[in-house]
Amino acid sequence: MSDLIAKTAIDRKLAEIVGPAIEGLGFELVRIRLMGGQTKTLQIMADRPEGGIDVDDCAKVSTAVSAVLDVEDPIEDNYYLEVSSPGIDRPLTRLKDFDMWEGYEARIETEAQIDGRKRFKGILVGTEADEVLINIEDGANGIQTIGLKFDWLTDAKLILTDELIAEMLRQRKAAGIVDEDQFDDIETETDETDTDSDPSKEA
Repeated sequence: MSDLIAKTAIDRKLAEIVGPAIEGLGFELVRIRLMGGQTKTLQIMADRPEGGIDVDDCAKVSTAVSAVLDVEDPIEDNYYLEVSSPGIDRPLTRLKDFDMWEGYEARIETEAQIDGRKRFKGILVGTEADEVLINIEDGANGIQTIGLKFDWLTDAKLILTDELIAEMLRQRKAAGIVDEDQFDDIETETDETDTDSDPSKEA
């Protein structure tokens, strides 16, 4: 599993627990994070393989994940379960994401410096083997295509553009999501004995 999906050991453990339940509903796990704070928050991003997930889908995922977590009980103390879509300027966490969003602008960060830099911004041009390809502006040399090994990446996300918004709306309409103003976050408060709280929309 990519570190971009699940970064820490507990995130990876949780992904192994909830991943099959999410996939069983026909969705894919995009990212999972257990966040600290006075009350912990388990953030889960899910999507359809072809893109497009709505608030009702998030509620289904929340219900299935809550049931699995009730049984496995991997998190101590109370926590919030927050299930959402990846959003428009979505994180890119799987190698296939860079092929899916070829032609769109993205921002990529690497763990170590590559040619003196860790941050890259440009147009995605797919993948080649285990490398992510991106067109970047290289000063006097103009546009240059560089390859970054997927394992080098610490963060990657799409940049909000008019073209991206248009594509996201197309996906939502294709998935039958006609209300473009729907929120797609579901948040549930959970503890060791009660994971059946009613989900509520998050703005």
